[in-house]
Amino acid sequence: MAKIIQAQVGHFRGVAAFDLNDVACDRDDNVILDMGKVTEVGRIVSHPTEVEDLSAADVHGKVIRRATEGDWNQIRNNRQKIRDAINTCIRKINDRKLEMKVIAAEYTFDSSKIIFYFTAEGRVDFRALVKDLAKIFRVRIELRQIGVRDRSKIIGGHGICGRDLCCYAFINEFLPLSIKMTKEQALPLNPSRISGVCGRIKCCMAYEFHAYKDLNKGLPHIGDKINTSQGKGKVKDVDILKRTIVVDLGDGKTTKVVFPQDDEK
Repeated sequence: MAKIIQAQVGHFRGVAAFDLNDVACDRDDNVILDMGKVTEVGRIVSHPTEVEDLSAADVHGKVIRRATEGDWNQIRNNRQKIRDAINTCIRKINDRKLEMKVIAAEYTFDSSKIIFYFTAEGRVDFRALVKDLAKIFRVRIELRQIGVRDRSKIIGGHGICGRDLCCYAFINEFLPLSIKMTKEQALPLNPSRISGVCGRIKCCMAYEFHAYKDLNKGLPHIGDKINTSQGKGKVKDVDILKRTIVVDLGDGKTTKVVFPQDDEK
């Protein structure tokens, strides 16, 4: 039975499955990966998992070895060269007056390709730029347009909570987010409160959404008119976590109503 691991490819790319290939390694180890056309460096982000059929596991290659000191010399050399590559790319972008901004770049481990990551307002015809860069570096060139969330994931930073951005620290795949999530959690619809540094809805809005959605079942909304034991009134405040509401009965009178959850009824 074969074993696979999940590995972060390169520094900025996604996580993919790889055949462990009987190499002795575990989570957080840095390994060299055979991906067919290129040899890459990756960091293992999972424990080995046994599978019966590798073809059904959607593997992207196999592990060659754990990274050696010689491999780290190659990695450090690639990182040093990439600074000049970015500066050269920026210069060529300015020469051709292209509306794009380079965010980062990286060599593949075997130095056979350079991947440039950039942002732009719309689509950019960068075919001439690719030819310019290929002539200079004499390797394959790939330009990837990324969104504002990917930009934050690459650059990093700190959220309003004071911690590293979730996308930079541990998120491998962005979840679909919507304004409905903030409404379900009774959060103020203030862009400065619900938006992350990328300008989009904070990724953490999705963490407790389903819990709030369950707790919200059966609760009225602010402004609804309901009947209570003390008379009819308008909902003034809702505490989702405690499942309590404050009802304005008029003439300065209020009452608190507790709504039990379904399993408590």
